[in-house]
Amino acid sequence: MAEQGVLYLVATPIGNLEDMTFRAIRILKEADLIAAEDTRGSIRLLNHFEIRTPMTSYHEYNKVAKARTLVEKMLEGQTVACITDAGTPGISDPGEVLVRMAQENGIRVIPVPGACAAVNALIASGQPTGRFCFEAFLPAEKKEREEILEELKEETRTIVLYEAPHRLRKTLQILLEALGDRPLSICRELTKVHEEIRRTTISGAVSLYETQDPRGEYVLVIAGRDRKELIGARQEAVRAEMTLEQHMQQYLESGMDRKDAMKAVAKDRGMTKREVYAQLLEGEQDGQDHI
Repeated sequence: MAEQGVLYLVATPIGNLEDMTFRAIRILKEADLIAAEDTRGSIRLLNHFEIRTPMTSYHEYNKVAKARTLVEKMLEGQTVACITDAGTPGISDPGEVLVRMAQENGIRVIPVPGACAAVNALIASGQPTGRFCFEAFLPAEKKEREEILEELKEETRTIVLYEAPHRLRKTLQILLEALGDRPLSICRELTKVHEEIRRTTISGAVSLYETQDPRGEYVLVIAGRDRKELIGARQEAVRAEMTLEQHMQQYLESGMDRKDAMKAVAKDRGMTKREVYAQLLEGEQDGQDHI
């Protein structure tokens, strides 16, 4: 029985060919087959580095059927290298289907790191990088897009989005309406000749592209919501929704003892436990006074 092959996920340049790594070139040359999202674009890359490995198309419209074929080849002992249109395969592209199917069949998956537009934009954006979320392209379908934007309204991490030039203006307006005005870094044509990283706001970007035509591929890096502001808004909503006594009763009815209930109420309402106790006591005394 032939030794089982492996799947390499090989990152390729997102613009500047000098970002191709020595390891990526070696792996692509040694592989039995290259699965490429865009064979017409990838052939220029392969020719530049004199890579003669056979190539097959693997894209959004054949990702399931083709993944089965590629898995069969790897089970027979062949090594497959997966590359995307540009950047790291598996990030917002059909590579994730191939990875999952390979792993389900016990095939070893090996990442070969390199360029990634989302990470490059994030580190150069000037936005906080310790915590971030990646949303790729917002859905074209309105209902699904609105659901995601509703989730992002309370997201405190830095948000990273991709966008194409012909949709940029509409997307910026949608973001302004859904998230409000926030700090925004627009990263355009990363690693290419006309690379531009502009730190602004969502409203500033809307104004900018009223007079300037969007050109190139964009990564939008948006500031998350301020945590203190979010907590304050939630506490204000709780205070508006029910009285302190009703809030306390809700926890008591759930089975909490009085001490834990006061602690939970204090946290929900942005108060100290002492303040909760004092207000409850005051309410009880007022009730007795009216008897």
